[in-house]
Amino acid sequence: MSYFFKEEYMISVGIDIGTSTTKMVISRFLLKNTAGVSRVPTIQIVGKEIMYQSPIFRTPLRSRTEIDMAKIEKLVGTQYQIAGISPDLVQTGAAIITGEAATKSNAEEVINHLSSRGGDFLVATAGPDLEGIIAAKGSGLYDASRQSDKVFANIDIGGGTANIAVYQYGKLLGTCTLHIGGKLIEFEHGAINYVSDQIKPTFEQIGIDIQERMTIPHADLKRVTDHLAAVLSRVLANQIKNEDEPFLLGHKPNWRKKIDVISFSGGVAECMYHYEKHTTTATYDDIGMTLAKSILDNRDLTEYEWKKPNVTVRATVIGAGTQTTEISGATIRVESTFLPIRNLPVHRIEFPGSFSNTLPYISYAFREGVQLYDPFHEGQNFAIYLADIPLLHFREIQQLVEALIEGNSYKKNPTQPLVVVLERDLARALGQSLQVKYPRQPCICIDQIKVEHGDYVDIGKQLHSGVVPVVMKTLAFS
Repeated sequence: MSYFFKEEYMISVGIDIGTSTTKMVISRFLLKNTAGVSRVPTIQIVGKEIMYQSPIFRTPLRSRTEIDMAKIEKLVGTQYQIAGISPDLVQTGAAIITGEAATKSNAEEVINHLSSRGGDFLVATAGPDLEGIIAAKGSGLYDASRQSDKVFANIDIGGGTANIAVYQYGKLLGTCTLHIGGKLIEFEHGAINYVSDQIKPTFEQIGIDIQERMTIPHADLKRVTDHLAAVLSRVLANQIKNEDEPFLLGHKPNWRKKIDVISFSGGVAECMYHYEKHTTTATYDDIGMTLAKSILDNRDLTEYEWKKPNVTVRATVIGAGTQTTEISGATIRVESTFLPIRNLPVHRIEFPGSFSNTLPYISYAFREGVQLYDPFHEGQNFAIYLADIPLLHFREIQQLVEALIEGNSYKKNPTQPLVVVLERDLARALGQSLQVKYPRQPCICIDQIKVEHGDYVDIGKQLHSGVVPVVMKTLAFS
């Protein structure tokens, strides 16, 4: 059977609200069928073009604990106008809130508000691990790792955090996030205006006294940033000390291989490389420049091979706008009236052995999912991801349908769409079987997607080519 498909374009937007700065990028994706005319279609993103990059703006705050949502919305709206793009043309992308901005009291409200007004399928997301992954892709390190057997680490250092993502052969080996950034100490008229609680234990460790409204010698400030650079070097080497643990935001370093190549992105990397040639509205009145110098001076860090990033301060926003979206397989079964779907937690069911041995576990897995994602029986839906499922015959697909329907009955609201995600090309066969046997059960079955347990999935509207844009993410707000 031949399959005719003309190329299709998608508009994607990335918005990054960070501790220090806010940026926006608008991109265009080219979709094509990369399979032969007589084969099952494989629709892929084959080209990405950045159409517009905003200036770098200082993130507007109402107070130390609250983002100025009205100014953020005006800023983003103005950039859409300058770019000549209407939000209703946007089909995918991500609005991500990063660093200490994600801890502000209204962070979740701000990012959800932006995503609901920023286009047809603009995803709201946050979380330090995801931030590190997106920055590594935006900086170019991820692509470099795909071509080499060396172990690469991208360190994205902004105003409040340093997000590390480690790759080899394009595979994520681990992540770690530290309370290390340019805005841990801020100045006004030469005097200290703000000191983050995260950095205060450092003062006692190195034997200096730093308080707000003080002016301090540059040498003392350099001792502080030298200490931060040393903590970073120990984390990269997986030689973390007890006194380093207060700098951890979440888990310890979880990669096992020795890092060979390091790359820096983020605002502090901009202080190292000075990529931004044009005047911006963002100004540095903090320890960012001094921290950059300490990183460059650290002897342990100089032992690594250094790779210059493609971009510095724009790595996260470019990653959000160009690297977050995946495309489903063309052999899928979706009911368009239920799309887009946002913020759907994913419950993973693995098939480690034979299909027949795993089949009885599916019903239990649904009950487990209800306990995890809907403990108060409020009707929270979740997606089922069938991982490592073998190639199924017709009879086995029918058995899988029965098991899924039985498991779905344990939900508070089983009339919600049954969302099934697969990596193998089985979505259309499974979805059609579900529709035939249970025509009143709405279902969304998509394939050629790989997700992890604990991820969230957003599924966009079906495109002309028959595929759907999909974004996997984490959501984490304080």
